[in-house]
Order: sequence, then structure tokens, then C-alpha cells
Amino acid sequence: MQKVIIMKRRPFRKLNWKVSALGFGVMRLPTIGGDAAKINEPLATRMLRYAIDHGVNYLDTAYSYHGGNSETFVGKVLQEGYREKVKLATKMPTWLVNSQQDMDKYLDEQLARLKTNINFYLLHGLNKERWQKLKELNVTAWAEKKIDEGKFSHFGFSFHDTYDVFRDIIDSYNGWTLCQIQYNYVDADHQAGTKGLKYAASKGLAVVVMEPVAGGRLAITPPRQVQSLWKRAKIKRTPAELALLWVWNHPEVSVALSGMSTMQQVMENVKTANCSVPPTLSQDELRFVSQLARKYKKLGFIGCTSCKYCMPCDEGVSIPEIIAFMNEFFIKQASEEVKTKYHEHIRLENQAKRCVRCGKCEQNCPQQLPIRDILSRAVWIFEHTDQQ
Repeated sequence: MQKVIIMKRRPFRKLNWKVSALGFGVMRLPTIGGDAAKINEPLATRMLRYAIDHGVNYLDTAYSYHGGNSETFVGKVLQEGYREKVKLATKMPTWLVNSQQDMDKYLDEQLARLKTNINFYLLHGLNKERWQKLKELNVTAWAEKKIDEGKFSHFGFSFHDTYDVFRDIIDSYNGWTLCQIQYNYVDADHQAGTKGLKYAASKGLAVVVMEPVAGGRLAITPPRQVQSLWKRAKIKRTPAELALLWVWNHPEVSVALSGMSTMQQVMENVKTANCSVPPTLSQDELRFVSQLARKYKKLGFIGCTSCKYCMPCDEGVSIPEIIAFMNEFFIKQASEEVKTKYHEHIRLENQAKRCVRCGKCEQNCPQQLPIRDILSRAVWIFEHTDQQ
């Protein structure tokens, strides 16, 4: 008899509500022709509804995801009785906001796209400069007014800066319900990090974790030295499973978001969430994860040997060099210096955005790397002027 998958739930701090351990981040859905704005709606609909049917009750989207089409798509998926099964979070495009009139404009546009109410409205990608500007615009008073008007129910923020900035944002306003931070076993000391996780929870905020698998980088073929560590693991788990279980091992975490791109990822992550009650990992496994983290920080995430079997690229993309910059970028903790070097060394005609996703490079790669996805990530990191 097939084992029934029961989605585990966790406290959402201030609210008398329990959230599914796994949340669906609606930013990396399957697309058509490699165009992020063209969602493969039939497949993506099946994926989201499968997740909801198996207990996922938290969906996270934003104004900018999928070229602005994520919110509209989510609104469609939540028809036919699915809206009542989930809480919905979306985010203000803070980088576009220069007045409270802008706040009104974008919120109304988002409500029109979604065709439903918003449970959690977050300030997207706060850092020191954005928070200072929004404070001057009195964004918290604006939010309280919109809550009174019924435009959304709860207010929060997603975050990308240092721990000190994170703590200042939390301490600046008593009305936060939730915060969203980047957190995985390689980034435990980066940005808000473990200190921020514990501080937010101590203040009663629900902590939503993004990038628990480091944007998929912890799930792809790693460098050989990391692979050798995996072979010595006493308990055999998939890389994505281990990464999620490490996040769920922290009781301060309310929900871990996964930006799932395939039905297989949805099914596997839903199954893994069945084991998400702390402690999820033994002490031996936690020591093993610490070893993995040290190796990744030294070597990078991507196991490219620079054999150049992927070359030449018909479109002129400098694949091995771009992957090397990707690894350097994460070894150096998302350093702006690496972004500068990228543009100094990779000419426009050789940049990642020239990839047409033909797949020839992947057919020739002895490491079986998902090169097209890696290049898409490189575009987002190095080549977009809007980094949201």
C-alpha cells in the first residue's frame, strides 16, 4: 500500500495559524523557449495544484517574478477552490517606489493581477539604503492604513544585507509579522544568517527562508573534492533533501520556500517535508554538513573541470569562464568585485544572455551539469541591471 504523505506544519509565530514546512516560491516555474516571461502554464498549474493538494499552504510571489507574469499566473491557479487552501504572499517592488502614491499604484496593480486578496505583503529586498528611503516615505504608516482598508492582512519584508541592518529594521517597527531571509548551510553566516534567524524568532516574527538549496546550486554536480565527501556519508540522501532537512532542523524556521521548476522537484520536496520535524538530522549528519560547507566555501558550488567539451558554443557564449566567475562569486560571498571582473573579462558578444538554450553543451558535458540553468542564473547575477 502506498504511504500517505502528510505535510508537517510549523508555528507562524504571532499568528494562530500553522504553515506547511514547505512553501512554494513562484519564481522559477517551467518556461517556454527559455523565456522567463513565458510560463509553461499547463505544467506549472499541475505542479502548484499538486503541491497544494499535498498540504502546501504558503505561496510566495512578487511583482517582478517571471517578467511580471507570476502574480497573474498565481491568480489563475488559485481559482476552482484553491484560494481557500493557501495563504498568499507577494512583495512591493521597492526599487521602483519614490512616494506613497507609487506604493498605492503598485499594490493596486498587484491586486488586479492576482484577482484575490493578499495575506502577507512584504517589502522586497530590503537593504540599508532602501529601508532608509522607505522610512522617510513613512511606509509603515502607509501599510497600517492599507491593512485597515483590507488591501492586505499582514506586513513583512524580505532582506539582503548585513545582520546589523537586519536587526535595525526589526527594531524600527513593532508591526512586522514576518521576515524572509536567505538561509542555507553554506550561507549560515552570510547576511542575516543564524544570528538573524534567532533574533527575528525571539521578537515573535515568523521566519520565511528563501534559497534553502542556494538557488539550486547545492543540488547540482559539485566539485570532485565535494563529491568525494558525499561518497563517505553514512546516511545516503539527495543533496536537495539534505539542504532542506538542515534548514528544517532549526525550530526558529517557520517555512522553507523552494522555487521548484519540475514536477519531480515538487514531488521529492513534498516527500522530504514529511520528515521536517526537528531534529531532522543526527549529530553525525550535522558534522558532515559542516564539512560540506567548508568545502563549498573553498571550491565553489559548480563542479566544472574546465575541460571545454562544451565549446565552442554556436552563439559564442564563454561557458567555462562564466561558470568560473559563478564559483568565484559565491566563494567570495556575493562580492561586487567579482561582478566588476566579469564585465572586464567577458565581452558582450560572449555573455550568458546570448544562450539560446539549444542544449548542445549539456549533451557534451562529462559532469552532466545543467549548463542552461547555470547560464540563466549568471544572467540574473551579472548581466541584469535590475537584480530583483
